[in-house]
Amino acid sequence: MGWVNRRRDHGDLIFLDVRDRTGITQVVVDKSESGDSLSKAEAARPEFVVAAIGTVRRRGEGLSNPNMPTGDIEVVCRDLLLLNDAKTPPFSPAEDAIGNEELRLQYRYIDLRRPEMQANFLTRHKVAQAVRAQLSSEGFLEIETPFMTRSTPEGARDYLVPSRVHPGNFYALPQSPQIFKQILMVGGFDRYFQIARCFRDEDLRADRQPEFTQIDLEVTFPTQEIIFGVAERFLKAAFEAAGQQIHTPFLRMTYDGAITRYGIDKPDMRLPHMADLTTVLTPELRSTLRIEQELPVYGFVIPKVGELSGTARKALLGEIRAFFGESGLDILDLARLRTADQFRPLAEEIAAHLNAIQVAFSGDNLTADDLAVVITPKLGTPALWNFDRQWIPKRVGALRLELAKKYADKHGLFVKKGTPDDYKFLWVTDFPMYEFNEERKTWDAAHHPFTSPHEEDIQSGALYNDKGAVRALAYDVVLNGLELGSGSIRIHRKDVQAEIFRSLGMSDEEARERFGFFLEALEYGTPPHGGIALGLDRIVMLLAGATSLREVIAFPKTAKAVDLMVDAPSLPTDQQMRELHLRTTVRT
Repeated sequence: MGWVNRRRDHGDLIFLDVRDRTGITQVVVDKSESGDSLSKAEAARPEFVVAAIGTVRRRGEGLSNPNMPTGDIEVVCRDLLLLNDAKTPPFSPAEDAIGNEELRLQYRYIDLRRPEMQANFLTRHKVAQAVRAQLSSEGFLEIETPFMTRSTPEGARDYLVPSRVHPGNFYALPQSPQIFKQILMVGGFDRYFQIARCFRDEDLRADRQPEFTQIDLEVTFPTQEIIFGVAERFLKAAFEAAGQQIHTPFLRMTYDGAITRYGIDKPDMRLPHMADLTTVLTPELRSTLRIEQELPVYGFVIPKVGELSGTARKALLGEIRAFFGESGLDILDLARLRTADQFRPLAEEIAAHLNAIQVAFSGDNLTADDLAVVITPKLGTPALWNFDRQWIPKRVGALRLELAKKYADKHGLFVKKGTPDDYKFLWVTDFPMYEFNEERKTWDAAHHPFTSPHEEDIQSGALYNDKGAVRALAYDVVLNGLELGSGSIRIHRKDVQAEIFRSLGMSDEEARERFGFFLEALEYGTPPHGGIALGLDRIVMLLAGATSLREVIAFPKTAKAVDLMVDAPSLPTDQQMRELHLRTTVRT
């Protein structure tokens, strides 16, 4: 039973390829057997729903199809039932590629019939089951938390739900179960997890959706090591369920180390890190080369780009300068330095530093196929450096990734080889507790306001006097340059939590109004606790080899947060608006 994938009329025989979730089976209708089944087979068209009753037999010699799991057999039909007909669909599930994504989303029920989509959701199911089994085996309880709650400060806009019975009041859909899972720890459930639906009203990208699913967990009396071990074990189980192996334990790196070495807080470890070449250039050389004194100089290597022609190299230099624009950063042309006698030693020393990084990364020396780039701050580099000491490495790191995407992909640097080395996991730790909002001239929580600062930064007074120096007990797990999830050790003392709220510009009265229940809970023997949340959608996207979350979410939204299949969002009726005591100023 299933859908007609293809129908082929071969004179004496009619072949129907019948498709269901498990694959395709060939059904043969012999025209010599006249009757009702023959007329139905002649009437059948793609996407008709049929049931074929008959005998399974091996195909004749030389007629097997090695590209099909069922390619050695067929069903000789004696009775064919047409269970439902079908209009000609806007595209066929039998097509290998369908370019119009909006059409696919509008007719999602047809798109989901495609074998690629069926495989994606089988992978998703296996991953979710493996995570549940692993966490359950370690004593975690799966507990559901509310969808209708109140707004909490988590960095994105909330989706609001008006209350009919409390006119003028609104629930908020949760951006995460953060408060509730911490309350569960206060309540004595020492190991909680949930595969949780979350909602964020934010601008969308390929790896973002307004509603998404995360693997959420929390434990009492934790250390970072405990959280890391739990996450590594369930990720290992999840990847094995999808037929992939990964290396554990994962590498570790502090936030400052990641910025200094990679220019980004989610490094792609498939690329060699940057080289700090600041001390290589003497003040005299900086002056001669018109490089700002004392500011850092960074270089990096993109392996296996291929030897560039003079024209291609000139175009590359133009691209790099255009990337930096008026930022005050520029490229130091090693090739030109090597042609000048007085600069040749400098060029060779810089090349030696980059070569050392390349050797450490791959074991191979630099060759003409490797792209080596050195970025310097020009005289008059913007004063932004004076405010953000990580501004230059961040900008250079962004260029490094841009060039890697453009050049390295062409030469297979990121092509999977079917080994655990395809997946480069990393823990990034010790994030800043605060980020300065230049526009509002205030400090914002870099992670969320329930994250605990380092105890040393509380004892030293930095929490109260030097917010830019405060480190959070926060950590991210990163895979191949993509953040899979974030977590932290939480605040379990009321005095510290109240101080964090104050530091974010929240008055004590506002904190009591918004979080009075939570602050009070912290007074009733709250144990130390911490946890993490990882994006299930992102994990499955990577395992499926997809480029968008929409490929692994059954009913996703477009980049404009629209569900094309059901035409949502939509206007409420006048009666609904009256019942909710709402009016809108938007005219349609």
